[in-house]
Amino acid sequence: MAIRIIVHEPDPVLHEVAKEVTKFNANLHKLLDDMADTMYHAEGVGLAAPQIGILKRVIVVDVGDENGLIEMVNPEMVEKEGEQLGPEGCLSIPGLNGDVRRYKKIHVKGFDRHGKPVKVTATDFLARAFQHEIDHLNGVLFTSIAESVYEIPRQEKE
Repeated sequence: MAIRIIVHEPDPVLHEVAKEVTKFNANLHKLLDDMADTMYHAEGVGLAAPQIGILKRVIVVDVGDENGLIEMVNPEMVEKEGEQLGPEGCLSIPGLNGDVRRYKKIHVKGFDRHGKPVKVTATDFLARAFQHEIDHLNGVLFTSIAESVYEIPRQEKE
């Protein structure tokens, strides 16, 4: 396991559509492990493979709830309902947040690291995190869909 370098805007890889994963093997397992390590090291709640320069449809999410770490390969939203408006940030766009309108509840299907089908029902913050990461797989950044974007105030050092 290793911590990878997170790609920052305006790197063109962040605007490309990731390719579907067809091989569920040791390389994929290492990618998932590295993505989780990288996300935790950066104190994020989600990470998509394009954010570390790899154009594959792979995400990891951990919003700190009872679900813990969720790994998903080739994720796809199959149902969506409701609406929420809230703040988002991104490890690839440090220093900025934005208010983004998202679905309140979603059903996501995909595969685990072994190619076994999985389905997750997510609401509220977990739903927001999934939608944000799936957007990355489609080359969409939160800044392009936010209703407002603003700088995060720097915390003063003591």
